[in-house]
Amino acid sequence: MRYFALTDLLGESERSGEVRAAKKQISRGARLQALLQGQRADGGFGVHWYKKWAGTTWRLVSSVELGVPPKNSVARRAAKHVLSRLPLARVDPHRIQGRFRLHASVIGNPLGVCSRLGMGDDSRVQQLAHSLVRWQWPDGGWNCDPSEDARHSSFYESLATLWGLNEYFRATNDDAVRVAVDRAAELFLKHRLFRSCHGEGVINPRWTQLHYPVYWHYDILQALRVLQRAGKLGDPRAREALDLVESKRAKDGTWHVEGRFWRRGPPNASNTEVVDWGRDGPNEMITLNSLRVLVDSGRIS
Repeated sequence: MRYFALTDLLGESERSGEVRAAKKQISRGARLQALLQGQRADGGFGVHWYKKWAGTTWRLVSSVELGVPPKNSVARRAAKHVLSRLPLARVDPHRIQGRFRLHASVIGNPLGVCSRLGMGDDSRVQQLAHSLVRWQWPDGGWNCDPSEDARHSSFYESLATLWGLNEYFRATNDDAVRVAVDRAAELFLKHRLFRSCHGEGVINPRWTQLHYPVYWHYDILQALRVLQRAGKLGDPRAREALDLVESKRAKDGTWHVEGRFWRRGPPNASNTEVVDWGRDGPNEMITLNSLRVLVDSGRIS
């Protein structure tokens, strides 16, 4: 938290002694250590790599968000574990009415993780990125719905995929991926992140509540954070979502958790986490991410 507060919120240089000292402490953080504890010989953690939420995929997503160093050996072995089990795109998924139907977020999250860990030159990672570009829907997103009537992308499938592609682009400067990132960002912006294109109603009230972690779910703060990473916060269509996040700030300057998708428990139980992200009241990660998007958009100096 200290490292991100210094760099992302206060604009301190990476060369400053205070920032360097804070960065060295990241690997010693209790949450990061818990996420990377118990690794098996195969690089996994004793449960299915996608198991909600103790599986390797979710541990890695949280770890990179906590700033795990790219050269961390446990994280790298875990990423290779996921790549070895992920069904890589040798054959295109089922295509219905001209649209590829697949769980794109299952690929987008590992793509983002591997890119943040400095693995963008791995041929398997490149294959994931280029396959997602090929499978992108006309409106800029992705969807797993096999119904012939499904012609609109899913926010759930598209947000993590946008994150993964953008992280890959930031790591590689692949122009083909940049175009896909712009198209995916447009999907969210044209809906102002939470409104229907038809009638301007709120698509899902839960999307306006703040959660952490979001996992494969969706809320406006996570969308703003992903769009921030893609350099899109200056778009005027993000203003209403920023207004809403800003309005949720408590009198003490923090933001509170408004919903959660996890519970504590054994790693092999359903929807259980290996760390406590905060069940009620002020939340560090939600506060950090709220401040990040508000500072970057010029609302807080």
